[in-house]
Amino acid sequence: MNKNRLEAFSDGVIAILITIMVLELRIPEGADWKALASIYPVFLTYVLSFIYLGIYWNNHHHLLQAVEHINGKVLWANLHLLFWLSLVPFVTGWMGHNHFEPLPTALYGVVMLLAGLAYIILEYALIGEEGAQSDVAKAVGKDPKEQVSAVLYAAAIPLAFVNQWISGAIYVAAAVMWLIPDPRIEARIKR
Repeated sequence: MNKNRLEAFSDGVIAILITIMVLELRIPEGADWKALASIYPVFLTYVLSFIYLGIYWNNHHHLLQAVEHINGKVLWANLHLLFWLSLVPFVTGWMGHNHFEPLPTALYGVVMLLAGLAYIILEYALIGEEGAQSDVAKAVGKDPKEQVSAVLYAAAIPLAFVNQWISGAIYVAAAVMWLIPDPRIEARIKR
């Protein structure tokens, strides 16, 4: 199967998710700094989630550049990833509107963890379709950032009930770790 529809659909879904999140940003009542400060939790969660969705979009794009063909397993694995990403606007809004209360902050981590695992499943599905000697298999290899991210999210979930700011710092640290796209895929494609 051709990968173009999968790429276009995924791009569209991620664009819609970002649009939904920005529509959740409410205009503050008043025209002073105090009014603006009243929405800071919502704005902070929006920025963090925008960065996460951007990271997923960017890495998804790079990943699919190393692929020639897809199959039904890849389609379902991609939908699985998009499902977890589709929950990002919900957990973003819940965490921001509730000023980083423990349960919404923990659930944010659950969604991030499951989206990360879904991305790994997508990688395995692509490698299964393309083969162990394919460009995608060689480019993906063993990336410790995936395992480190999973450990960070798993730690942040229970820590939200101890101190939600620690969890928030962990979410930021995991995002910073992924800001630069994986250069292995680009290097492999150039060969």
